[in-house]
Amino acid sequence: MNHRDRRSSPPAPAGGARAGASPSPEPDGSPEPDGVSGGAGAVALRHAVTLGRALLAVLRPFTLALLTGSADPPPRPRSRWLMMPVPRWLAWLVPVKTFSLVQVAELVLAVELFGVTLSTAQEWNDQAALTPGDPLPVWGGFVLLTGLAAGLPMALRNRWPLAAWRVAIVLAPVAVWTNLTIGRDEGYAPYPITVGVAFLLALYSVGVRCDRRIVLGAGVVTALFLWAADGNSMPVVGGLAAVVLLFGHNVRARRNATARLIQEERRTRQAEGAQAVLEERARIARELHDVVAHHMSVIAIQAEAVPLKAAGDPTQLEAGLAEIRALSLEAITELRQVLGVLRDKDGRTDTAPQPGLDRLEELVANARNAGLAVVVRQRRPVGGLPPSVGLSAYRIVQESLSNAMRHAPGSSVTVEITRDDATLRLRVANGPGLSPAATPGAGQGLVGMRERAALLGGALDAGPARGGGYQVSAALPIEEQPIGEQPTGKPIGEQPTGKAAEKREGGA
Repeated sequence: MNHRDRRSSPPAPAGGARAGASPSPEPDGSPEPDGVSGGAGAVALRHAVTLGRALLAVLRPFTLALLTGSADPPPRPRSRWLMMPVPRWLAWLVPVKTFSLVQVAELVLAVELFGVTLSTAQEWNDQAALTPGDPLPVWGGFVLLTGLAAGLPMALRNRWPLAAWRVAIVLAPVAVWTNLTIGRDEGYAPYPITVGVAFLLALYSVGVRCDRRIVLGAGVVTALFLWAADGNSMPVVGGLAAVVLLFGHNVRARRNATARLIQEERRTRQAEGAQAVLEERARIARELHDVVAHHMSVIAIQAEAVPLKAAGDPTQLEAGLAEIRALSLEAITELRQVLGVLRDKDGRTDTAPQPGLDRLEELVANARNAGLAVVVRQRRPVGGLPPSVGLSAYRIVQESLSNAMRHAPGSSVTVEITRDDATLRLRVANGPGLSPAATPGAGQGLVGMRERAALLGGALDAGPARGGGYQVSAALPIEEQPIGEQPTGKPIGEQPTGKAAEKREGGA
């Protein structure tokens, strides 16, 4: 065929059949839809996976109990008298320096059970050998395994309780067979008493020291063994085994609950300690701020104003510097007082002798020297206040005047103090400043004032005044609150939150 013939040949139809591309037709001539067999296979696979997981979940307790599970480590003796040092003449034989009297007692009991069971089984075997007919004596290895069925689980149960139960469940059939073959205890269940005691003690250790899945698996395996050994006695003996196992598990649950409670109490004590540290830090910060900030503000303003006021006059300049020096010494004195109170382990209630409203005139004089026009209005004498109330009132007025010095220089300030039988009320209001304010503060002063009022059960409100300026109002109960009592005072006015609070407190 030439090129012309090749070009003239008809093209293959679109989507035409290719080798192996089309489904094979069914016997009735209709092809099977794609994906039907695949979808059925996926569903069957999912069902198989679900069934396999369910089977594994069912077998998991038995796998843990018989093969892979482990028990909790042995608990420490509750009394130190139960721990004894290893004698020197045994130190080279024993790999530990101390031993528990409980473990020694269990080892002694294990040896006793082993000896009693072995001698009893050997006596039965000797009688069977001397007595012609039935029963016939058994191999001596079975007698030894019968003794081990009573002694070995008892020796292992303190250190490895799950291993002790596994040994018991393996050796118990040998002991049952030996008892049924040569035993003389007619009329009783086919369990030697000593083997039963060791088995129940091992079962109790499993309940106390193992997870509930292991306990479930051990209980089911034990029930199956008891049913296979003797179906008639299975209800009684199985009930006894179930009671022992459940009692051990209940003891474990109570121990775990007690341990969790102790841990929660420890965490609570740590949280309370951390909270106490934070409160102490806040108290230190409040005291240092109230003492240092006020005096430093007055000193800074005086240092700026004295040269301008002196105008080259050495006498006025010397007087101004002397006043600055006096303020500095006063600040150092108060700072030492505060540090002394903070170092005192009993000075946690802020009731140590410190400034009160009896020193209000000094505050007013310092503020007037700094350029403020301060007017004091006091309708009733405020003497006889509790030390904590007087100190808090003094600090609130002091911080309010300091804020006026920093943020409204040259303004007029009104200090109003009123008192009744139950409450001391303070109001410090300043007008707009005559010069631009200094840099804005961090708001710690207002926080400290509110904390002082709250510690006494009172309240404090601070914010811009209606006619301009700023005002601070506080209500302090005169009766001191007991230590640890929560404040019961209500705010004087609605406290701002969010950005409004930040804006109002930004100048403190």
